[in-house]
Amino acid sequence: MSQKHNKIIIAFYEAFSKGKAAEMVSHYHNDIVFEDPAFGQLKGEEAKAMWRMLIERSKGNIKITYSNVEAENEKGSAFWQAEYIFGPDKRKVINKINASFKFKDGKIIQHTDRFDVWKWAKQALGWKGWLLGWTPLMKKQIQKQSRGLLKKYMARI
Repeated sequence: MSQKHNKIIIAFYEAFSKGKAAEMVSHYHNDIVFEDPAFGQLKGEEAKAMWRMLIERSKGNIKITYSNVEAENEKGSAFWQAEYIFGPDKRKVINKINASFKFKDGKIIQHTDRFDVWKWAKQALGWKGWLLGWTPLMKKQIQKQSRGLLKKYMARI
């Protein structure tokens, strides 16, 4: 078990739970590769900006919990959960996420989040999510929208 990498994962989620984006991304390597179903793959500054944007957009109304932090050699994992209100219809979302990590030079070089897009879509999008949330088309649309928001955010910072 790698205590050093365990501590990095814990520090990352502690910062997230306190809404401290700069502290979160300080644990990322400059060559970070992040991937999840909502954004697809993001590299470097895009990945860091995504966390800043998500925290800023939540306006402090996000609850982050985490557990099952494990790290061995250059790999690690954790389970985390985000509870927040989504979109103009103000739908409550509880997203349960399995994260995996790889480390390089004492930083996170690769971070992959996995969650059930259909479960997320049902909560966030209502009947449309229930009906179409499992389809590749819906996943592509979610990524397009998420990446569009990120692009706008990065253009103004």
